[in-house]
Amino acid sequence: MKIGIVGMPNAGKSSLFNALTKAGAEAANYPFTTIEPNIAIVPVQDDRLDALVDLLGASESVADTIAFHDIAGLVAGASKGEGLGNQFLGNIRETDAIMHVVRCHGDDNVIHSEGSVNPARDIETIETELIFADLEQAEKRLDRVIRGARGGDKSLIAEKAWLEELIEGYNSGRPARFTPMPEDVDKGQTVQPLSAKPVLFVANVDEGSDEIPAIVAEHAEKNAAKAVAISSRIEAELSELDEEEPAMMREELGVSESGLDRVVKGAFSLLNLITFFTVGSGVRGQSWHLKNGLTVWDAAGEIHGDIQKGFVRAEVVRWDQLVEAGGYSQSRDKGTLRIEGRDYLMQDGDVITVKHTG
Repeated sequence: MKIGIVGMPNAGKSSLFNALTKAGAEAANYPFTTIEPNIAIVPVQDDRLDALVDLLGASESVADTIAFHDIAGLVAGASKGEGLGNQFLGNIRETDAIMHVVRCHGDDNVIHSEGSVNPARDIETIETELIFADLEQAEKRLDRVIRGARGGDKSLIAEKAWLEELIEGYNSGRPARFTPMPEDVDKGQTVQPLSAKPVLFVANVDEGSDEIPAIVAEHAEKNAAKAVAISSRIEAELSELDEEEPAMMREELGVSESGLDRVVKGAFSLLNLITFFTVGSGVRGQSWHLKNGLTVWDAAGEIHGDIQKGFVRAEVVRWDQLVEAGGYSQSRDKGTLRIEGRDYLMQDGDVITVKHTG
């Protein structure tokens, strides 16, 4: 899973990136500190995996990961190449979702590229530039599709109608996520709108606060997005402390959980993901992520294509039932470990053992 961290210059993107990843990306008090996107692979810690590994004597614990891409700050006119616009927009295309950092704190010591703190204006600036970039692509693609649709190609006829609807929406300020691509459009040939990507708004708030400002929360709700609140400064300071100190500091500040935990939960909710596990004695225990609503056959494909290809059946047990029983054989005796076929719908927290040929 790749998440692009975007926002206006000096919104707190690189500071947050450093805090979340401890990757040491440069963070300075002037616009365009980030030119090439910094990328950090962050393990998604899960206490459930730790419990399973300890119980079953796995050889090692391997958490699934999120790749955070810290992308250059955006300014008005980026879709026309202003600032680092073209590079910024190109980098966003490589990600699965957007983490939009919005400055909401009032620290006068941090320069704002527009001269004042205004979350609504900053959100609108970035969203407008994404729509402008999408509009240009859609209009270019439509010119080519119109010629092909005249020949009666059903896929191109459907794409033509979709592109026209997209363009109408863009001209009224509506992002592509509200105009989903029809199934009969060739996804490999058509445009991939930036404004269709899921968005997690991260309100960069004052120290000691974890409340999402109303203006950010309301905008997220209206735009099929999610929102969390983080103080980049606090998270950056806590990331420099020894292992046990951050939890104590957060308790003193009244901040319930780490910024990474909030971002991960927000991303999972945004992308509608669930977690499942594979673990056994003497082999590595691992967490995996899967779109909610998919089957154990799909889960097998996440593990390895050959396992999915040779799928026969799967043993499935809920992680807490496995821990409570004390192991696989005890769960089998209790009847909580089940044999499931390929159409079984995966649930969050399932532990699976896939039986396969080959």
